[in-house]
Amino acid sequence: MNFARAFRSFRRSCLSFSILSAMSLSASVTQAQQNESEDWITATLCAADERTVDLSQAPSFTYTDADGNNSRYLSAEQSGLQTADFAELELAWAIAFPATSSMRAAPVVIGSTVFYSATDSGRLFALDTESGCAKWAYESGTRLRSSLAYDVIDDEGVLVFSDQAGMIHSVKAASGEVNWVSSGQASNNQGMLTGTPVIHGDRIIVPISGSGVITGGNPNYECCENHGAVTALDVRTGEKIWEYHTMPAAEYTDMVSATGVKQRGPSGAPIWTTPTVDKERSQIYVTTGENTSHPTTGTSDAVIALDLDTGEELWVFQALANDMWNFGCSADGPNCIILEDTNSVDFDFGGPAVLVDAGEQELLVAGQKSGDLWALDPKTGALVWNQRVGEGTALGGNHWGITTNSERAFMTINDPGGMSGDSRPGLYSYFLRTGEPSWFHEVKSDCEGRSDRLRRCAGLYGFSAAPLTVDGAVLTGGLDGRLFVFNAESGEELFRYDTVKDFETVNGVKGYGGSIDSHSIAAGSGMVFVGSGYGSFSQVAGNVLLAFKPAE
Repeated sequence: MNFARAFRSFRRSCLSFSILSAMSLSASVTQAQQNESEDWITATLCAADERTVDLSQAPSFTYTDADGNNSRYLSAEQSGLQTADFAELELAWAIAFPATSSMRAAPVVIGSTVFYSATDSGRLFALDTESGCAKWAYESGTRLRSSLAYDVIDDEGVLVFSDQAGMIHSVKAASGEVNWVSSGQASNNQGMLTGTPVIHGDRIIVPISGSGVITGGNPNYECCENHGAVTALDVRTGEKIWEYHTMPAAEYTDMVSATGVKQRGPSGAPIWTTPTVDKERSQIYVTTGENTSHPTTGTSDAVIALDLDTGEELWVFQALANDMWNFGCSADGPNCIILEDTNSVDFDFGGPAVLVDAGEQELLVAGQKSGDLWALDPKTGALVWNQRVGEGTALGGNHWGITTNSERAFMTINDPGGMSGDSRPGLYSYFLRTGEPSWFHEVKSDCEGRSDRLRRCAGLYGFSAAPLTVDGAVLTGGLDGRLFVFNAESGEELFRYDTVKDFETVNGVKGYGGSIDSHSIAAGSGMVFVGSGYGSFSQVAGNVLLAFKPAE
């Protein structure tokens, strides 16, 4: 009880975003999109005879690999990069997108093409890896949200992704022509689609992040209504096959807010993350966030196994019970009702679980915003081992996920403006088989000569973005815009690059870097791709996709 109240007080003083600022940013971007000239699209296109998309090679990078296990690991053969290459990286090109504040999505890389979702602009591009020019551009008609999925369906390469309105788009990778657009929503439950849809066999698995977490900050809202869900769509038509809900539909409870507004529940347990497919067991694993109203459920802040064929719930591992939080809790709002057993710490699973072979057994490994790293038995959900670093915060400890290779798990920690003094932003590694710590790099702020470009420079420098392992190197980025590469075995720093600056771009759009966050680090076809800029949560906006390659 006392901890919950202290945490709420901390949020009031340190959490510097609000519903109004988020709405204002969205409105300004939308208006800018409506007013922008299409000239920049023309300037982005390749010459007419250089727009062929060659899909004959195997994908070099996809957010979810062919086995669907979300390890974010690329071999040297798959990526075209060896560990030694990372010490010699240089910027090859930069492309910028107007009316854009955040570069959040991971691309798909195949041969000489990087498929990139410029989410704020509502466009999907097929960019040439060597020059950055566009071979085609797909206009969705609304803002996009997720990273991209790719597979070959009936001998045709297909890209799949979601938009802000909850629709799933299926697009021909060779031409950018649309196959179909269909709702990914579950019945009687609306939510954002944030995690990447996963293509597996004849279906697309769609995670839904419904919760009421934002609207809960409105004192007149009858908090809260929606919840997390998963739908399975037919890969060829977009028709729904099955759906799973993390809880029953909300009903009015006996609770009333401090201002007399009736309350609803249960709600929350959103699925912000990309599902993990276990084809051997015919299972799907999803991770969830907190409840947003009472009564709390056993599916919040949890790892859940579902039957791949039916969507039936098989087992649930709950890392933290009774975590009830919405935006009202950041300012003592009336919709933040704290009971004796309420934690109210917003300790989501912000990244997917990783299915990995740890030698003696397979493990399901996931990082949590509490700073915990959990390793579970994928057959039963039983705990195998657990480690924790730092204190956890609303935007950390582990915010967007982890990466693994065959030996170690690598967990990024953000923890901006920690409460207890135990903040430990950085990159931490653990041996998969035992959970014992390996090496770590505790990152420090660097404001010298940079504070004029960086908002809250002294406290905004942790590692929040999902990291990536390539051969023997681990790539990560800071909220202060610095890109880092470490040796995966020793922790030695191999490369560092400051992206918070202006860039000359290949399409002539004014380009500037900012925070590195979300799913913005990728590699493939012998190059590294980094989206620089993340304007949400009062972080540093930016609008550039940067392409790096080893110096010749």
